[in-house]
Amino acid sequence: MALLSGTITGLGTDEGDLWCTYAAIRTLSWLGRLDEIPNRADTVDFLLSKRNTDGGYAWSRGMTSDAWATFYCTQALRDLGHLVPDIERTAEWLSLTWSGEAYAMTPGQAPDVWATHFSTRTAIEICGVDVPDRDRLIDWLRRLQSPAGGVSWTPEHAVRGIADVRACHYATTTFHTLAGQHSAIALPWRTDDLIDWIQHQQLPDGGFRFAESATEACMWATFRATAALAWLDAAPAEPVGTWIARHRGSTGAYVRWDGYDVEDVWASFCAVGALRASGEHSPASDAIAALIATMAVPSGGFTYRETGSAADVLTSAAAILAAPDSAEADRLRAWIPRCLLPNEGGVMYMPGRGAEVRSTLWALSAGAFERDERARRRIGAWLTSIQNPDGGFGYWEGRGSDLVSTAAAVEIAVSLSEPIGSVIDIAALAGFVGECRTSAGEYGSAPGSQASARAGLQASRIFLALGDSRAGDAERLLQTHRVRGGGWANDGNRVPDLLSTYEAVVTADRLGIALDTEHVHRFVDRISAASGFRWSPLAANSGGALAHCLGSLLRKRLSDRTARLPALTLS
Repeated sequence: MALLSGTITGLGTDEGDLWCTYAAIRTLSWLGRLDEIPNRADTVDFLLSKRNTDGGYAWSRGMTSDAWATFYCTQALRDLGHLVPDIERTAEWLSLTWSGEAYAMTPGQAPDVWATHFSTRTAIEICGVDVPDRDRLIDWLRRLQSPAGGVSWTPEHAVRGIADVRACHYATTTFHTLAGQHSAIALPWRTDDLIDWIQHQQLPDGGFRFAESATEACMWATFRATAALAWLDAAPAEPVGTWIARHRGSTGAYVRWDGYDVEDVWASFCAVGALRASGEHSPASDAIAALIATMAVPSGGFTYRETGSAADVLTSAAAILAAPDSAEADRLRAWIPRCLLPNEGGVMYMPGRGAEVRSTLWALSAGAFERDERARRRIGAWLTSIQNPDGGFGYWEGRGSDLVSTAAAVEIAVSLSEPIGSVIDIAALAGFVGECRTSAGEYGSAPGSQASARAGLQASRIFLALGDSRAGDAERLLQTHRVRGGGWANDGNRVPDLLSTYEAVVTADRLGIALDTEHVHRFVDRISAASGFRWSPLAANSGGALAHCLGSLLRKRLSDRTARLPALTLS
């Protein structure tokens, strides 16, 4: 983990990122330059390392499978000409995410258009199987259309009049994938209204915004809008080529929006995608291929910009929290505000990406916005806008709700020093958490999902923030998942892990539950290594900056009973 170059600096992991890797490979595929991919074999290994035994793929090793990671990994492997392993197992995992009418991001979650797009394409294009019920899926897609004509994340969002060009793209691409096998299927939407709504998101400068609530055009919105119109046999009211050309940077590759001068992988991915949808070829092919080569990570995969400058919020916030009084922490706090989008109030994991709840929580916990009341108000307004109709929160706008994200959202509200009810609908919030309760009285991360320690701990903290202390439930949970040799496990009580142990200590402290510090000491000692903290005693290597942060905070708590740990969540 090295300090990155630049006047205002952040920290990065020096590792590949899944979304960046997919974007780099797909862009080079569109340009016909896949033979120029550096470290091809290592990149294949990087993608395969995300595969879980259930047949799905995860954002990083050890995390649970989800639809977006499964789509990105399998699509990238196919682009590279590598056989996707055991597609029957992957198809079986996808079937677990089927709600009866559409796909969810993980088993048990409510379906959304992000996941439905990812999983429909994975099922048909990769696994060679059909969706479980084509007619019900098409009817679900029909119900995504809002009264004004645009398409939304879920039918429940649509009823509220919410629409977004990204949702329009995912819905129309899903339908096109279905219609590719049965071309006689009629479009399920009021097509003229949908085309008109998308065209009205084009601003006078030629670029597109996400929706009426957005103030600035960006490359991501321009790609999604242009591609959605192409699937509908329509086009932007004004050509987008000139606007895209104005956003070429000094290397000849592309930037995402006005005022952001970094030529990154997603800006070029979106620019090439938009031009392809318009029937045009990118004049920047050489520049893009050359820039992507600088993003290749030696161990496999890609990051979003040159590897020496690819900082991210989680790593930077983790370094601040581990050593909050260092000179480096001040520099990092100055860098994090660069990760605010012009059209969203939340903080991105990496600059140029969409705002995420967990990244926003880590940034606030690190003190990045303590003196910036305007940014704090923006974050509060953003939080209000992304609460799902079911009362919960997802990792990002439009993604299905889960307790990880919902607990992070509640902690964000607490950290803003405002009454929770001023930024979150607390009645709807309590309703969602209640739906996550299993018949055995424990909690899963989403309604219908398996119970786990972390989900229960997150639910306990949410109820506490709502003024409902459930210390007895939390004590039983801590006893159930307490590992004899030290620490707590997420499942059962045999293998402890750092995430579960950290959340156990935070929850116990918040609820005033007596903590056996010797028990925590034994666990922290077991995961300590010369290279840093490991995620569990069974892990061979250090878990990097995030593990170091959580391990260091636990050590601080053990030496100082008054230390108040931030309620950080990851999974």
